[in-house]
Amino acid sequence: MPIHVIPVNKLSHEALQGVIEEYISRDGTDYSEIEVPTETRFRYVKQKLEKGLAVLIFDDEAETTNIFLANDPVLKKLDELTALSRKNKSEEEISYDTIRYIFGEAA
Repeated sequence: MPIHVIPVNKLSHEALQGVIEEYISRDGTDYSEIEVPTETRFRYVKQKLEKGLAVLIFDDEAETTNIFLANDPVLKKLDELTALSRKNKSEEEISYDTIRYIFGEAA
């Protein structure tokens, strides 16, 4: 399947730091009305990942990482897609376009 959940304990300290720094530097990841220091945002995201309250996702097709809260409905759909993929005995993977369609983002 082109989208994977990456266990944070499988990453080196440097790799995890880089992923988190890239994530918190994106536009739109700080929704508070008060400017939150980068170090505070970094610690918050890292703690969420380490406690299992957030999940690191890697998309093979887009070659990108993203972080979702563990209770995000998108992850439930991803689990459903993974189960569907496992049910399908063929080697065919669920395509990125199929995932976009299921999530309501059809092109």
